[in-house]
Formats: sequence, C-alpha cells, structure tokens
Amino acid sequence: MNGPKGEPMAKILITEDEDSLRTFVARALRMDGHETVEAPDGAAGLDALTEGGFDLLLSDIRMPVMDGIELAHKASAAHPALKILLMTGYAEQRERADDLASKIVDVVSKPFSLPDIRRAVATALAA
Repeated sequence: MNGPKGEPMAKILITEDEDSLRTFVARALRMDGHETVEAPDGAAGLDALTEGGFDLLLSDIRMPVMDGIELAHKASAAHPALKILLMTGYAEQRERADDLASKIVDVVSKPFSLPDIRRAVATALAA
C-alpha cells in the first residue's frame, strides 16, 4: 500500500527496548506500506531522528538510557512538525505524558493487538 508513485506512505521511527515487540510493530507497519526505522532506546532514537524525514515517532515510554518522555520532549523541540505516539504498559507512565499533551497524538496501552497499533498509527498520521 504505497503512495501513488510507489513511495512509502509514511516514514516511522519505532523506539522500543523490547526487541520482539519492536520487530512485531515494524513488520505490521511495513505491511501497511510504511517505511520503518528501529531504535532500541531513546538515545538511539534521537540519533536516528537526525537523518530527518520522519512523519511519526512511535516510542515506548519506559526504556533505558533515555525514556520516551525525554525523547518526545527533545524530538518535538528539534522537529516541531513530527507526530508523536507513545506506548506504555504502565498507568503511571501514561500520567507522566500529561505535560506532553500538546506535543503527542496519543498514548497506546500495552498489550495491544496488531489491528490496535495499526489503527493508532493511521489515526496519528491523519491528525
């Protein structure tokens, strides 16, 4: 499902420290025609963002090195047009994202199904 000229629909950075989940989400989004870049933590994600051209940052909140909250703040400051979608399995982490309300599209609760994350990404990209 690429765009009219065969280009990917969106370029998405997936920042998640759990390898199997990161791979699972990336595969699902590529099935929808998106280009994905993966990073195992927030610091690596911030480095990846410097290559530019991303439409969406999909990041876990709870990660080593730099968590998703700090990453979202830095990503938003450096790339104001970037859409940000956070993921978490912890209710208290969701509350930590409250001060990001104007910068993020949503927080997706884990565990989620493939249709859930694909729908959340589609909604975020359309926002």
